[in-house]
Amino acid sequence: MTARLIDGKAAASALRASVAARVAALPYRPGLAVVLLGDDPASMTYVRNKDKAAAEVGIDASTIRLPAETPQSALLARIKTLNADPAVDGILVQLPLPPHIDATAIIEAVDPAKDVDGFHPVNVGRLASGRPGLVPCTPLGVMRLLAYAKVTVAGARALVLGRSAVVGRPLVALLLAADATVTVAHSRTRELAEECRRAEILVAAMGRPEMIRADWIRPGATIIDVGINRRSDGRLVGDVAFAECAEVAGAITPVPGGVGPMTIACLLENTVEAAERRRGMASRVTA
Repeated sequence: MTARLIDGKAAASALRASVAARVAALPYRPGLAVVLLGDDPASMTYVRNKDKAAAEVGIDASTIRLPAETPQSALLARIKTLNADPAVDGILVQLPLPPHIDATAIIEAVDPAKDVDGFHPVNVGRLASGRPGLVPCTPLGVMRLLAYAKVTVAGARALVLGRSAVVGRPLVALLLAADATVTVAHSRTRELAEECRRAEILVAAMGRPEMIRADWIRPGATIIDVGINRRSDGRLVGDVAFAECAEVAGAITPVPGGVGPMTIACLLENTVEAAERRRGMASRVTA
């Protein structure tokens, strides 16, 4: 392996320490409410990890568990109550939701000022127009990783593989705001390998296990692998063929242990940011 490893666990630890210091300086404890429908094992594990991480930095986190068959009207009523609760600074509705729930309606029901997922159209619009707002946690985590690894983004040729509303599109806005020259590629892109070879920063978020091969990589490029895929043998792998690409890249994130830990750390950061803004204390833009 010739590439420098970008350690997401270490970066997340540093960010959590920064968040804890911000919390300690506040005259109140920020509150985070997580709403979980059903008993999906992956979602339950993720929520437990969020609760534990929040407690470690001094955030009051509570999980509201509802049956999977909860009517949409009841979920909307619960969100309305959380919107009005002054002790709640951040609201996160764990996705995916059961099929009978309109996820768009739920996302739009959350108060944008408490939308720590950064999915509300108001926050999406603020990000697109370069205005202060709450940013989706995974794209924000990618930017924090690049900063942690001291990667020069301004002026760099960046390629985002994937155009989802959760990762790809908001990440494009963040990279543009950081003065990168950005290209977006996706499943319909022609000559995808050639697009990859031009990138100095390559972010893979297509959900295709080990699709990116070594001969797609520009020598010395920085690779951020957002993908997390489980192989038939139980192994977790990213969208990048890690071992072979690490022989060509200049820096690379592992899977697991790369972007994943940063997502929760950025959720904590967003919660503190929301708490400060709601009380007129915010002094910076989350981006």
